Amino acid sequence: MEKLFITLIIGLTFFFSQPVLAGPNINSLTEDVANKSGYETAGVTDTTLSETVGRYIKVVLSLTGTIFLVLMVYAGFLWMTAQGKDEQVTKAKGIITTATIGLIVVLAAYSITAFIVWQVGGVATTGAGQVGGPEADGGFWQGFSEGFGSSWSEFWGS
Repeated sequence: MEKLFITLIIGLTFFFSQPVLAGPNINSLTEDVANKSGYETAGVTDTTLSETVGRYIKVVLSLTGTIFLVLMVYAGFLWMTAQGKDEQVTKAKGIITTATIGLIVVLAAYSITAFIVWQVGGVATTGAGQVGGPEADGGFWQGFSEGFGSSWSEFWGS
């Protein structure tokens, strides 16, 4: 009876829900403008160089976290199966220490880079000689930081 009730609620939710079409499709309004203007559009993407670099760095940081996790699991397995062998415990401790130091170095490098990009992006002019804050149009650096996302939760995908 409970499963029937839950199925009914979910079914009615999807039956009565309407799609939200909040904004116009801007691409349909600007269709073929570049070609009509005489520009070559073959192989052109919507991403800038800085956004592409930001995405590659995001992938490298994700791989670094994965490698750290694998090393920690391996070191924990070595330590748990050591059965009193001091050399195996020492090896496990060494792996844990070096993996932790490596992760700290990578995160520090990312933090310093993100801080510098934020500071450089904060000096951008917003027009008529006015200096804007970090939310101002920072050109190349603005796209670089957008490749990382606007927050840690967006960066890590949670």
